[in-house]
Amino acid sequence: MKYQTNGTCSSAIDIEMDGNTIKSVAFTGGCNGNLKGIASLVAGMDAKDAIERLKGIRCGFKPTSCPDQLAHALEQILQGQ
Repeated sequence: MKYQTNGTCSSAIDIEMDGNTIKSVAFTGGCNGNLKGIASLVAGMDAKDAIERLKGIRCGFKPTSCPDQLAHALEQILQGQ
């Protein structure tokens, strides 16, 4: 699934799932090293656990962040199942 982000430096997130487990995540744009780290940390994680940990994280004065946008994308995926 490709998710178009809103309010972040990254413009999109590509997410591959295996049931409710996150198989892989790739961000387009944004802080390359940090986003590769987040992608590596959530790989193999249950989507609900990742949402719980990432939702609501803010970047500076922005109302959202790349991790928060990932949580929103995962919620959208789970709702579509």
